Parts: sequence; C-alpha cells; structure tokens
Amino acid sequence: MNNYFTEYENLEVHELMLRDRPRQEAYYNAILKNKELFKDKIVLDVGAGTGILSAFCAQAGAKLVYAVEASNLATKVALDLIDENGLTSVVKVIHSQIEEFVLPATAEKVDIIVSEWMGFYLLHEGMLDSVLFARDHFLKPDGLMFPSECTIFVAPCSVPTLFDYWQNVDGVNMERFASKLRLQKSTRPEIIQLKSNDLLHEGIVFHWMSLLDVNPKDLDEICFKEVVATQIAGKHQGFCIWFEVRFPGEETVVLSTSPHAPETHWKQCVVVLPEDNCETLEEKSPVAFQILMKRSANDARKYNLEVELLDPNVEEHPMPCSCHMTKCILTEAHLKMMDTT
Repeated sequence: MNNYFTEYENLEVHELMLRDRPRQEAYYNAILKNKELFKDKIVLDVGAGTGILSAFCAQAGAKLVYAVEASNLATKVALDLIDENGLTSVVKVIHSQIEEFVLPATAEKVDIIVSEWMGFYLLHEGMLDSVLFARDHFLKPDGLMFPSECTIFVAPCSVPTLFDYWQNVDGVNMERFASKLRLQKSTRPEIIQLKSNDLLHEGIVFHWMSLLDVNPKDLDEICFKEVVATQIAGKHQGFCIWFEVRFPGEETVVLSTSPHAPETHWKQCVVVLPEDNCETLEEKSPVAFQILMKRSANDARKYNLEVELLDPNVEEHPMPCSCHMTKCILTEAHLKMMDTT
C-alpha cells in the first residue's frame, strides 16, 4: 500500500481533522442545509476516510452514497461508522483507490461528488488529481462538486514567532540563535497560524479555479506576479499563503483558512524571506514579487514554492495602485478627477 494511504490509517490524523470545527461545520452546513440538492441523489465521496461526510450525505436524503477510501480505514473505521448510524442501506463503503473504482454495470453516473481533499496551501498532497479523475469518469454532465470552487490568496506579512519572540526570552536576548534557526528553516515554508495584524495587506487572489472545469495539467505550475501596496506599516518578513473553498447551494458556505478566520488545522503557509531582504515598511509601500508553485518532479503530491522579490520601480503597477510612489499618486488623483466630472 502506498505510504500516502497508510499514513491516513493513523487515527490521530483523523482526530485532528474531526476536531477542526470550521472544517466540520463547513461540510455539515454545506450538505445538511442544502438537503434539496441531495434528496434522492447518487453521491460519490472521494477519500471517504472515517465516512463522516458520507453519513452527512445520507442524512441529507441521498438515495445512494459510494464511500470510496483507499486506506484500510475503509474496513477498520468507515464500515463501523456507517453501521452504528444505521446507514448501511444507503452508504456503500468501498475499499479502493478512486482510479481503480468501477461503477456497477447497471449503475448510472453520480449526481454529486463530495470530498475533503485540501492540503496545506490548498494543493499539498495532490489529492485534487484524484477528485478530478472521479469528476471526469463518474459525474453526470450536470453534476455538482462539493466544494465547487477554490481561491488561493497571498499577502506580504510579518512573522513575529520567528523574529520578534527571540529578542527577549525570559530576559535573555536570543537573536543570534533565531538567525540560525531561520536559516535552518529557510529551505521549506512554515505552516503556522498568523494573527490578522501580522498581514501587511488583506491579501490578493493568487489563483482561482472552478472544480467543474479545471484541467489536472493546470495544477502542475501556477505562477503569479504582482505589486501590492502595504495597508499597514510593519516588518516585511515573508509571504503568507492561504485558501478558501466555496460550496454550491442556496445556503452559501465558505471554508476559509485566512488569518482573519477562525483557526483551522491547515493554518497558513508562510514563505520566510532571507534576513537580508527583510525590511520595515511604511503604510502604502509597494511590494513587487513573483510567486511560483510548481509540482515536484520527485513527488507529484508535493509542490516547490518559490518567491522572488522584484523592483517596484521597474515592475508595472496595477491600475489604480494605492502605493506612495509619485506616478501612482498622480494616476489615482487623475482617476478620481475623471470620476467627479
């Protein structure tokens, strides 16, 4: 069995996810508050895990749910959960990778695909590939995806836990230790929970996609270049990446991993800048950067994240731009004058 799947046999991994209230409430509300979408429908739960999302679908009125789980959790946990909730007539637990799953010969395609596939910075673990495989092979043309669309955000930020904390540890200055620690951590992004006031900008959309039409090849490499004006003064020590997913239905449900939202087990992904590139910025300072998210050649379930700082004097700014550079101030003033005429 692939190590990726055997790791999910650790029940503490599922405990972490099941105790994540924003995660649980998002799926519960998206399914149970949109019962009209599930009534008498056929549902496919990709990567069913403990089976709890399949149970939600059955409780919402689905007539048949295929709970497909590749790990041994299917037989060790999911079957028990479905049985103890009296749902065995509706939910069929299937121990299989989705790529090897075959619909019964007489069965019709499914109306809805449900999955909790998101990883750190959304795409870590590469499970979305399997969800899109299921979409392409098993979903009806007018079928629904839960969630249905995803957005990745990025913002310049401070990282006080890696910088400010070490200035005074119980009366002892440990900045030299902190410098070595940051160097050790510099080869990979940090998964940490920032506070909302650690962000120097509210965040800009780095990438958006609809799960109904995104192509798996689109996920191999995502590149984004922008200039943003800081909205508060602060120490620019890194770039914070987070995501949100949106579910279909009259009752709109959004699951956000933003520092502005309640904490989730995903937290945020922070690319920490080398110390030589860190500086204290005033409000409305322009930050020009390019960020590249590229699938690893050695492991398709992981991505390499690269951030490059660019020269804001050279890069093209958005229109309008609220930074304090003269050309942007003049452009913004000109646009305001046009609006009043």
